[in-house]
Amino acid sequence: METSTIVNPAKLDIERVRKDFPILQTSVYGHPLVYMDNAATTQKPWAVLKAMEEYYTDINSNVHRGVHYLSQRATDAYEGGRGKVAEFIHAKHAHEIIFTRGTTEGINLIASSFGKKFIKEGDSILITAMEHHSNIVPWQMLCEERKAILKVIPINEDGELILDELDALLNGVKLLSMNWISNALGTVNPVEKIIAAAHRQGIPVLLDAAQAVQHMDVDVQALDVDFLAFSSHKIYGPTGIGILYGKEEWLNQLPPYQGGGEMIKTVTFERTTYNDLPYKFEAGTPDMAGAVGLGAALDYFQGLGIHAVQDAEKELMEYATEAMQSVEGLRFIGKARNRAGVLSFLVGDIHPFDMGEILDQQGIAVRTGHHCAQPVMDRYCIPGTVRASLSFYNTAAEVDRLVTGIRKAVSLLG
Repeated sequence: METSTIVNPAKLDIERVRKDFPILQTSVYGHPLVYMDNAATTQKPWAVLKAMEEYYTDINSNVHRGVHYLSQRATDAYEGGRGKVAEFIHAKHAHEIIFTRGTTEGINLIASSFGKKFIKEGDSILITAMEHHSNIVPWQMLCEERKAILKVIPINEDGELILDELDALLNGVKLLSMNWISNALGTVNPVEKIIAAAHRQGIPVLLDAAQAVQHMDVDVQALDVDFLAFSSHKIYGPTGIGILYGKEEWLNQLPPYQGGGEMIKTVTFERTTYNDLPYKFEAGTPDMAGAVGLGAALDYFQGLGIHAVQDAEKELMEYATEAMQSVEGLRFIGKARNRAGVLSFLVGDIHPFDMGEILDQQGIAVRTGHHCAQPVMDRYCIPGTVRASLSFYNTAAEVDRLVTGIRKAVSLLG
């Protein structure tokens, strides 16, 4: 097993990088795989696979409470993963990093804990019209429980937020929760501006960064964001583990999300004393191997260099946008001036599922449907889209294969 030795190159050697990802060497239906479903989950480099294998073969043990050698090594590896996350997103303290199962659980944690502490009848929660269901449903559940109000920032035809009335929308709001980048449209939202506007009214902000961490330079202190959630599997790490960042002063105010082991200091039948951060929010045996794998993924990603990754992806997005526009009848859904990673499209009257099936038969993996963003599809009066989502390991030649595949689908279905 080889791992990449690239360290902050001026320009990524894409063909060399692709060798770090074993699945990219496979074939589907006799065709070399073209994997363009990265917004759903990214592929894993050897560095991640090897780190997790070594954890299980060399140091597997439960963490924190054991005095024996393996437990101490496992604890060091697990907490090392937390430290790498803190460094990656520029958190002030490692204990501001909470391990979760993913972005969805991170949002649900805040909806539950913040809601229990701060939301009462008549209060408002503000989200946007381009949210993933994971950033809609928890707030609907909270509003129903607390008799609160869910307010929505609208979007225009290009898939950009309409912010003209933002200050008015913020009136009465106790928390703003929004995505940084839309998983359905690729829109990069002006989160710095929106966070500042919310803070002027004393309103905390939760950022869903599931689609941002793999494309953006994330600095939670520079953003001054109060909470931020993302998933390991979106940034080349394992599934089943994610991150909730929260400012220390906020996390200390919130009650625990779940009860059980690890999140306690003392337990009697009369009362329980909760643990310090971050363990107050980490009930039960954690995903130690997942934390190790996420740490390895961040090491790998940072070794490539975020600016080199951004340059490669920007160049490919521009190439793909121009190449796909050459297909007669193809229209993009969402034309925001600032987009990253995602190209959602339809061709004529062809149903996205049919397009996806024909592309799949040519070894091209894309996502079809509403992408867990049905309100976005309702905004455009469509059942769904075909979504090609790109990574730094995709190539112009793969884009050409996508365009050829779309043309073939048109010839068969048009």
